[in-house]
Amino acid sequence: MKAFCHIKSEQDINAMNINIKEYKDQHFPAVSQLFYDTVHFVNIRDYTVEQCDAWTDKSNNLITRRDALLAQKTLVAEIDGEIAGFGSIDGTGYLDMLYIHKDFGRRGVATALCEELEKMFDVVTAHVSITAKGFFHKRGYFVLNSQCVGINGLTLKNYVMVKNIVGGE
Repeated sequence: MKAFCHIKSEQDINAMNINIKEYKDQHFPAVSQLFYDTVHFVNIRDYTVEQCDAWTDKSNNLITRRDALLAQKTLVAEIDGEIAGFGSIDGTGYLDMLYIHKDFGRRGVATALCEELEKMFDVVTAHVSITAKGFFHKRGYFVLNSQCVGINGLTLKNYVMVKNIVGGE
C-alpha cells in the first residue's frame, strides 16, 4: 500500500511517499525502540520523566505486547526504508497503538496509518495520550471521557476517544 501525503514544512512541499505494510515479527526490535523513543522524546512534553519511564516499563518496552502486535492488525509505515511509525487495531475497532518516530512527526505518517486501520470499522475507539489528543480530534474523534490510569504507582491522564466512521467496510 502506498500513501501520498502532503508535507506541511518549508523544507519539502512535495508529496511524501509513505509505504504502509503489514507488521512482521522481524520489525519488533525497530518498533520497540520507536515506542520507547516516542514516549521519551515526544510525549515528554505532556508527561513527567517518571511517567514516561512507567509507561515504557509497564510493557517492558513492548516485550509484553509482542503477541498483541502479531494478533491485531498491525501496520508499519516506512519512508525511504526506515520505519517511521506503527499502529495496531483489534477486531473490535479498538485502536490499541499508534506511535510515530520522533523524526517523522507532522508528516502524514499517523494519518496514513489511521486511514488504513480505521477503514474496516464503523466505530473506532482509542485511549489517547494528552500529546495525541489534538491529532485525534482533527480526525473526527470526540472525547467520551478523560481518565487517570495507574502505572507502577504513578497516574497518567489520557482520554477515551471515539470516532463514528461513515461507510466502514
